[in-house]
Amino acid sequence: MENKLNIQIWSDIMCPFCYIGKRRLENAITQFGHQDTIEIEWKSFQLDPNFIASEDDNLVDHLAEKYRKDKDWAIESLENMTQNAANSGLEFHFEKAIMANSLNAHRLLHLAKEHQLANELKELLFKAYLTDGEDVNKKETLKQLGIYARLDANKIDGVLNSNLYSKEVQQDMLTAQKIGVQGVPFFVFENKYAISGAQHVETFVKTLEKVWEEGDFESKITILNATSENSCGIDGCN
Repeated sequence: MENKLNIQIWSDIMCPFCYIGKRRLENAITQFGHQDTIEIEWKSFQLDPNFIASEDDNLVDHLAEKYRKDKDWAIESLENMTQNAANSGLEFHFEKAIMANSLNAHRLLHLAKEHQLANELKELLFKAYLTDGEDVNKKETLKQLGIYARLDANKIDGVLNSNLYSKEVQQDMLTAQKIGVQGVPFFVFENKYAISGAQHVETFVKTLEKVWEEGDFESKITILNATSENSCGIDGCN
């Protein structure tokens, strides 16, 4: 077996369950006996590639309109999500969240991936959107986050002032479609097993142990846990 246990993760910055799933996987890795061998590869996924933000956008109205519910229902949904995040040690502040198209963030993540800094930037992007209320489509914000992640400022400008890595983002999304990704987060372990949604820490631990013990990795993906809960799809989060 190779030295590294590869985990590919399809996710979107705008997906709160993706941040929760990231933290739960990280907690599982700390319980895994071979955590130093883990190699995480982030894959792009956009819940709404055509979204164009406006100053009047807010999550409460967006959810209410999307699901044809009233604002009280939307507020309660966000409160439940906030509690769900808190159970994983995260702070969500949806009242500050600025809705945005995530394409530029994904393009910058591909730059970070080339320099083995994607995990650091992913964490910063999630926190910026879901905790700090920053605009993750704003060039100034993305550049600052990229610098925090130790990316070269000139290379960041080169991405943000061009269409670099747009094809790579689209390729990730096409691959997701081919393997049957219906919502994110979506985790693929050694191209053999997959977990859909922000599952419990114990589920991640068992999957890591299963992949490690079997050793003989195959190319066919078997989804061990498929659910529409604790994930976000093109129709919203469940």
